[in-house]
Amino acid sequence: MHDGRRLTSFSHGAGCGCKLGPDQLREVMGSLRLPDVPAEVMVGLDTGDDATVWRLDDDRSIVATVDFFTPIVDDPYDWGRIAATNAMSDVYAMGGTPFLALNIVAWPVDDLPLEMLTSVLQGGAEAAAEAGVAVLGGHSITDPEPKYGMVVLGFVHPDHLVTNAGAQPGDTLFLTKPLGLGMISTAIKRGLATDEQLQAAVDTMTISNADAAATMVEAGAHAATDVTGFGLLGHLQRMLAVSGVGAEIDASAVPLLPGALELARGDVVAGGTKRNHASVNPTTDWGACTPPEQDVLADAQTSGGLLIAAPDRPRMRGALHDRGVPCAEIGTIVAGEPIIRLAGRVGEYRPR
Repeated sequence: MHDGRRLTSFSHGAGCGCKLGPDQLREVMGSLRLPDVPAEVMVGLDTGDDATVWRLDDDRSIVATVDFFTPIVDDPYDWGRIAATNAMSDVYAMGGTPFLALNIVAWPVDDLPLEMLTSVLQGGAEAAAEAGVAVLGGHSITDPEPKYGMVVLGFVHPDHLVTNAGAQPGDTLFLTKPLGLGMISTAIKRGLATDEQLQAAVDTMTISNADAAATMVEAGAHAATDVTGFGLLGHLQRMLAVSGVGAEIDASAVPLLPGALELARGDVVAGGTKRNHASVNPTTDWGACTPPEQDVLADAQTSGGLLIAAPDRPRMRGALHDRGVPCAEIGTIVAGEPIIRLAGRVGEYRPR
């Protein structure tokens, strides 16, 4: 029987902040003994990309991913929309176009009404339909903690595939959504978020990365990843490690959602963000950034934007503008060790 508790109160964490930390995941994966992969695999486990890619023929490859998480907002319909948008983003981050999805559901049938689950699935189905994706079934289990997400399949032309392993010195780094989603989702869970922060977070998490993905392919991006549970610096650090380069980041250019920095100063910080910070700390020169500013840069995002490494700065900037995709130029790829060097101070985001 539903006791009137908020949906997020059933969650031990919020959204992608529930992920295993980067160091924990590396420990697990590093202990696996895996067989050699077939020649058709274009992207596997070695680069830590957003999705795997299997070549079908000279003109088509399949992009496959899976993503699910615990409630990040209290409105079940919005949670469904966010989870579906987040899952499809992994395909977009590879330069692909999603076409098919399967639901993943865990539900506390004795504590939450099935009508609420219907709203979750409705939100996911409608977000998928807007993207031209067919949701054709899935799998469900009973679980004391609700969880929802999707398996998503997409197509990409082998010549248009974008991975996180291709960043080159001189590339400009573009970010297409502001940070702070982990801070705000933690505030939602603790009952501290304002109506403005809640709406800004939902609006941001339900923006599709489809246009950003199409733009980066057309404008010749060298590398890309979406910014989710490992935070901006965690995903950037992985890009640098597999590309064999470093990065210089202008902290003042990194866009933030309203109130995110104040929440960080008040230690409204997800556990996943703290794990992210510990993971990137050895390979990051924080410069003048204070601990709260560092937490924002490591903040565990859910359904965040794309981080794009582009060789032709004016072309990428103009192409994103023409498609109406907001973006910030936050830094540059440089030669050298995979170190992140920060200059400037993190400030409040103001849409332009």
